[in-house]
Amino acid sequence: MCNRLHQQYRPMHCFCLGNSILTVITHGFRFVFNIWGNTLSMSSEHLLQEIGVTEVLCEACDQLGWKSPTKIQVEAIPVALQGKDVIGLAETGSGKTGAFALPILQSLLASPQRLHTLVLTPTRELAFQISEQFEALGSSIGVKCAVVVGGIDMMSQSLVLAKKPHVVIATPGRLIDHLENTKGFSLRALKFLVMDEADRILNMDFETEVDKILKVIPRDRRTFLFSATMTKKVQKLQRAALKDPVKCAVSTKYSTVDKLQQYYVFIPSKYKDCYLVSILNELAGNSFIIFCSTCNNAQRVALLLRNLGITAIPLHGQMSQNKRLGALNKFKSKSRSVLLATDVASRGLDIPHVDCVINYDIPTHSKDYIHRVGRTARAGRSGKSITFVTQYDVELFQRIETLIGKKLPAFPTQEEEVMMLVERVSEAQRFARLEMKEQGEKRKRPKGGDGDDDDTEQASGVRKKVKGGPGGGRGGGGGKKRGGAAWRGGR
Repeated sequence: MCNRLHQQYRPMHCFCLGNSILTVITHGFRFVFNIWGNTLSMSSEHLLQEIGVTEVLCEACDQLGWKSPTKIQVEAIPVALQGKDVIGLAETGSGKTGAFALPILQSLLASPQRLHTLVLTPTRELAFQISEQFEALGSSIGVKCAVVVGGIDMMSQSLVLAKKPHVVIATPGRLIDHLENTKGFSLRALKFLVMDEADRILNMDFETEVDKILKVIPRDRRTFLFSATMTKKVQKLQRAALKDPVKCAVSTKYSTVDKLQQYYVFIPSKYKDCYLVSILNELAGNSFIIFCSTCNNAQRVALLLRNLGITAIPLHGQMSQNKRLGALNKFKSKSRSVLLATDVASRGLDIPHVDCVINYDIPTHSKDYIHRVGRTARAGRSGKSITFVTQYDVELFQRIETLIGKKLPAFPTQEEEVMMLVERVSEAQRFARLEMKEQGEKRKRPKGGDGDDDDTEQASGVRKKVKGGPGGGRGGGGGKKRGGAAWRGGR
């Protein structure tokens, strides 16, 4: 029966590549894909070959453990291989990078060329991640990538660009610096332009940079825009200079993944830190990303948690690029269980082992919520997200519920247990404030020492004070019970 179904739908498969691309690909392909996915046991090689990917790249996907193409890949890759511009819309963690990387690598195979592709991303960490994926997929065909982002020495980047890599992955600001100041570097022969997290790049943040880049790259090129949330303003999309693009949308409304359990906690803002420590203790053993609205807050909460013995590490825009990558690598390698981040980490980052996302500060833009919680429950895994809602955040929270079209359940918390932590947490808050003050003074002083206080355990001295100092043994036997829960997460 399986073979009969396979044969029955093969004509449809061929017909897909005709004129009525959108309608037939959306229905025909997905149906065949479902039949293969559920009924036939085929390797990813066969499935990817069916949508037009060459054998070399199929083997690379097999080695990376890509079992079968995702929905967005099934829809976007055949259209891209036909030479059309693509606007790709799919939820977070659904394989969008593969959807644009495979057609680009296939084009490189057909006509090898230096400085063939430019990928623009809004954040530096995402640029490094995309570079890793391009190099992994193109390892067998010798693809060379260059990452051009701020916070890293321009001279070393110029030397890499002088070798003319195939793919340049860049943030808009630093790319402009190189286009204006690096001799011999130009993108006049560019064949592909990709904007990952396109809505953020096409927004006002990068307006002047994107306009400058579009002026110096050829008009006769292919353009791919990919994001989980896309702007509706046509003018912004037109600025990307797309030529009759095909929109490959897997989800029509802004959606979060089915396997993501989403909760909220309604709390007084005064006790935010206590509730955070309580939840980290309750879910001890999991890996967390906690999102804060400001760099200052991310740093403060990271110091607070360290003072309570929880292995937390900050990641925000006021850290140097080396420290940012170091923090990310420590978290990826599981040597730290809690990452305190600003929205720098909310877009595109793929860290498979994240079990839970906590919105410590609720996002002001509802779309950012979708990107934040998309850091967990990726590629078919399950995950949890908990959003802290204070008395000041009710309206923002209602907007988020309206956007995702769901009413979120409350996360169960025991108020009495949380209140037991108040004394310990307020002590840790005091030490965190002192450390923040010290760090601020260090920055003002002329450079001396290693200054590496952003992501190393400089809090250890304070931790000793908290444990054994004047506050450590307070309250005799009763104090032990009161503080016991606060230490569980870090041991």
